[in-house]
Amino acid sequence: MKSLCIKTNNTHLLDYLLKELRNIEIKNVCFTFKEFSHYKNIIIHYTGKDYSNFNSIISTILTFLVIDELEENFINKIINHDYFYFDSNEKNKIINSCYDILAEDLSSLFSKKFNALYNNFLIYISKHKSIVLSGFINFRLSEYWKILDDIVAEAVSNFIIEKEYLEFISLLRLYINSQSPLCNMVHIIYSSSESILLDENKQIIENNKNIFDAKYLSDISFSSNDYTLNSLLNLLPQRIYIHLLDDYVDEFVNTIQSIFENRVSICKDCNICKMYKSQKRSLFKNNDRAGG
Repeated sequence: MKSLCIKTNNTHLLDYLLKELRNIEIKNVCFTFKEFSHYKNIIIHYTGKDYSNFNSIISTILTFLVIDELEENFINKIINHDYFYFDSNEKNKIINSCYDILAEDLSSLFSKKFNALYNNFLIYISKHKSIVLSGFINFRLSEYWKILDDIVAEAVSNFIIEKEYLEFISLLRLYINSQSPLCNMVHIIYSSSESILLDENKQIIENNKNIFDAKYLSDISFSSNDYTLNSLLNLLPQRIYIHLLDDYVDEFVNTIQSIFENRVSICKDCNICKMYKSQKRSLFKNNDRAGG
């Protein structure tokens, strides 16, 4: 006979375990619930011969117990302990980012978490007759905690990047609104993260690549879009028309809209769009050769 005692004082977890054990898909299992001075115990007896299958089923139940019932609290605990310096609103944004990360990579992250928990539970209950849930979870699940730590760290990084991005947008918007426009109109011909500037006479404007005159410099690279943004900040146009040759609004286009706000108009099917769509393939190659 195989016996296992699960110890916890968490009433919610006890109810979860009792419910799962009532629906257990294995014969020759009985269980009882007893209260002692230090712990409330669920005692499980298995009188069958397939101990490996019994251990596997109990390990699976305990694994889902952690993921379904405790993981949200664990994520909050990590944030409050390791990132205590954020205010409550910022912590909530980080928590939501954690959930987004879990949802975006649901299958892979779930498998990693499940395997880490399952293997630890299986090894332990195969060799022991009792398990104190709180102690086991806090001190014997380092691989699982590492996965949660990494998720929280990624969420914090995403939050900081987003915060810095919004601060960057706000500063540039203040700069724009404090200056007088230096030209009437600029057209941006945009396709696949490449851009060409045209003046109101449809003549190409060479991008300003003088870093000493830059109002904005990327921390990552000097891409064509960095130079386009810098040129716009030097030109300060009254109106900006963005002609989307691919009919797709990406992060760069959103950034231009956020900085210049109501000065920006998006075009997808105007005469200029139609003209440049027909020559898109050669347009940016020629611009590259010209150093634009």
